Amino acid sequence: MPNLIFRYQVESEPDQIAARADALLLEQTVELSRAVTRDPWVRENILGEVLSIEEVGAGLYAVALAQPLRATALDPAQFLNVAFGNSSLQADVTLVSIEPPDAFFATFKGPRFGVEGLRAKLGAPKRALTFTALKPMGLSPEAAASLAYDFAVAGLDIVKDDHGLADHEFCPFEKRVELCQRAVGKANAETGGTTLYAPNLIGGPETLYRQLEFARAAGVGALLISPMLVGPAFLHELAAAETGLPILAHPAFGGALRVAPDALFGQVFKWFGADAVIYPHLGGRFSYSRETCLSLAKRLRSAEGGLRPAFPAPAGGIKTSRVREVLEFYGADTLLLVGGSLLETGDVVGSARAFVAEAEKISRELVG
Repeated sequence: MPNLIFRYQVESEPDQIAARADALLLEQTVELSRAVTRDPWVRENILGEVLSIEEVGAGLYAVALAQPLRATALDPAQFLNVAFGNSSLQADVTLVSIEPPDAFFATFKGPRFGVEGLRAKLGAPKRALTFTALKPMGLSPEAAASLAYDFAVAGLDIVKDDHGLADHEFCPFEKRVELCQRAVGKANAETGGTTLYAPNLIGGPETLYRQLEFARAAGVGALLISPMLVGPAFLHELAAAETGLPILAHPAFGGALRVAPDALFGQVFKWFGADAVIYPHLGGRFSYSRETCLSLAKRLRSAEGGLRPAFPAPAGGIKTSRVREVLEFYGADTLLLVGGSLLETGDVVGSARAFVAEAEKISRELVG
C-alpha cells in the first residue's frame, strides 16, 4: 500500500535529531521503540520511514516522514491522528505539509461544488464573489433577518451567520434560520438576485445533524461550519452526504495546534470537502504573511488528486477600502469576506452596494 509523506519542523540539538526524527515517526503509529516492535507484519507494513532530515536554522530541522496509508484506515479522524496526533502535544514539532498518494483521493474527494459549482449556483462565471457575516452577536432573530435582507437587496453573493452565532436564548437557531432564509428569499424575489444564506452549524453530533436537517428543510443555500470546533471528520461526512449544499469552512480554533495554516486550511479542509475556506488575510486582525496567504490560495485552487478547486475566502477585518488591494493580490477566483466595515457608515445597503460594485469593476479589469 502507498505511503503518505508528512513534513515537519523540529527543534533539536544536532546530535539528537536523528533519534528525534525516528521517535516522531514511531509516535504517530506504533507508539513503541523499534526494539519492542518485533512482530514481522507490523515491522513490514506499519512502520514508516524517515525520508530526510535537513538543517534549516540553528537547532531547527525539516524532517520528512513516510507513513503507510493503511495506518490511516482511510478515516478522516485517524488520518489526522497519524499526521499529528500525539506529536501535537510536543512543543518542539510543527506539521508543515502533507503529500498524499493518488489512492488517498479515492476516499477524500474534496469539494462537492468547488469554484465552478459555487459560481454556477450564483450565476457568476468570472467575477470575484462577495461575502459578509451577520453581526454582532446579540441581535434578535428579527434583527438578524432584517440585516440579511439589506445585504441581499444590495446584491451580495453570500450572507452567512457569524461563526459566533449558536443556538442562543436571545437568538435561537431555528428561529434565526427560518427568518433569515425567508428574508433572503424575499430580497431575491424582489431583485432577481441569487444571494445564498449560510447558517452556522455548531454543537455536538446530535445537535449538528438536527440543525442540518432543519436548515435543509428551510431551504438555505449553503452551510457554515468551523471544522476545528465541531470536528474535521464532521466536515468530511457533511461533504460526502447528499445535502446539495456548498460548505464554507471557518478557521476558528485552527490556531490552537502547531500546524502550518496552509497545510490545515489549504490542504486538510479542502481534502475533507470545504467548497470555500475562510482564513485571515495579511494586514488584518489575525494577519498571516504574504507567503502563507499565497500558498493557502494556491493549495485551495489546486486540482491535485483530481479534486475540484475550492475558493479562498480571505477575511479578518478587511475594510471596503482594501477591496482593490485584496483582489489584485488574489485575482477573481476569490470569495471576498467583508464584515464589520459594511456596518460602519450606518447605511448598510449603500455600503454593501458599493462593495459589490467595486468588486465587479475590479473583476472586469482582471478578467475582462
